[in-house]
Amino acid sequence: MALIARLSRLFQADMHAVLDKIEEPELLLKQAIREMEESITTDERQIRCWEYEQQQLANKYDQQTETLTELEDKLSLCFKSNKDDLARSLIKRKLETQQTKLFLAEKMTSLKEKISRLTKRILEHQAKLTSMKQKADAFLDENKSGTSDWDNQSAAVRDEDIEVAFLYEKQKWSES
Repeated sequence: MALIARLSRLFQADMHAVLDKIEEPELLLKQAIREMEESITTDERQIRCWEYEQQQLANKYDQQTETLTELEDKLSLCFKSNKDDLARSLIKRKLETQQTKLFLAEKMTSLKEKISRLTKRILEHQAKLTSMKQKADAFLDENKSGTSDWDNQSAAVRDEDIEVAFLYEKQKWSES
């Protein structure tokens, strides 16, 4: 049993060594940056869609307001002419229009909150992206100069930092 465990550990260690040699930190870093940029772009596109939808709802809300004004005028005429049956049908339309306006107002408020939350998230991600790009530039500059001193933490991004940041962003994006 101990022999199998030792062989298993040895095999895992060899596989990790092979993967470490295959992986290129520069490519992983660039891919992480690209994924962050794509995510930000997707979120910005979503905001534009919601803003368009919000504008459409505002137009419908304005139309409902105009309809209510027209219904008020028609109701006034019905009551002056003693047309109670017609007034009842107009009151029904008036109530339906008011309910529609309330629904539209709630929907616009909801969209406004969604846009606000997503905008805040985009700003946070853009700040992280800027930071990541600065670290990547420092890392790439260090690799171009030929010095690969991973122990100098102030001048370079370590592979571990990139992986942790990548996993953090990946988890964050999967939750959204």
